[in-house]
Amino acid sequence: MTVFVYVNTAKQVGDVDHIKVFATVEAAEIWFEENDPEGVAFEYDVIGPPA
Repeated sequence: MTVFVYVNTAKQVGDVDHIKVFATVEAAEIWFEENDPEGVAFEYDVIGPPA
Protein backbone atom coordinates (compact mmCIF):
# COMPACT_ATOMS: atom_id res chain seq x y z
CA MET A 1 0.00 0.00 0.00
CA THR A 2 1.22 3.51 -0.73
CA VAL A 3 0.11 7.03 0.16
CA PHE A 4 0.86 10.39 -1.42
CA VAL A 5 2.46 13.04 0.80
CA TYR A 6 2.53 16.82 0.30
CA VAL A 7 4.70 19.11 2.44
CA ASN A 8 3.96 22.84 2.55
CA THR A 9 7.39 24.33 3.31
CA ALA A 10 5.81 27.73 3.96
CA LYS A 11 4.20 26.33 7.13
CA GLN A 12 5.84 25.55 10.47
CA VAL A 13 6.34 21.94 11.59
CA GLY A 14 3.28 21.01 13.61
CA ASP A 15 0.97 23.40 11.76
CA VAL A 16 -2.18 21.60 10.66
CA ASP A 17 -1.47 22.58 7.03
CA HIS A 18 2.22 21.59 7.03
CA ILE A 19 1.68 18.03 5.76
CA LYS A 20 -1.17 16.45 3.81
CA VAL A 21 -1.44 12.69 3.23
CA PHE A 22 -3.65 11.33 0.47
CA ALA A 23 -4.84 7.74 0.07
CA THR A 24 -5.02 7.96 -3.74
CA VAL A 25 -3.46 9.98 -6.51
CA GLU A 26 -6.97 11.06 -7.50
CA ALA A 27 -7.61 12.52 -4.05
CA ALA A 28 -4.31 14.41 -4.25
CA GLU A 29 -5.11 15.77 -7.72
CA ILE A 30 -8.51 17.07 -6.58
CA TRP A 31 -6.96 18.78 -3.54
CA PHE A 32 -4.18 20.32 -5.65
CA GLU A 33 -6.66 21.72 -8.20
CA GLU A 34 -8.49 23.56 -5.41
CA ASN A 35 -5.59 24.49 -3.11
CA ASP A 36 -2.13 24.43 -4.72
CA PRO A 37 -2.15 23.88 -8.50
CA GLU A 38 1.65 23.90 -8.69
CA GLY A 39 2.14 21.59 -5.69
CA VAL A 40 3.60 18.10 -5.82
CA ALA A 41 2.98 14.98 -3.75
CA PHE A 42 5.45 12.15 -3.32
CA GLU A 43 4.47 8.48 -3.18
CA TYR A 44 5.57 6.55 -0.09
CA ASP A 45 5.10 2.98 1.06
CA VAL A 46 3.01 2.43 4.19
CA ILE A 47 4.88 0.26 6.67
CA GLY A 48 2.78 -2.11 8.71
CA PRO A 49 2.45 -5.70 9.80
CA PRO A 50 2.85 -8.38 7.12
CA ALA A 51 -0.37 -9.30 5.36
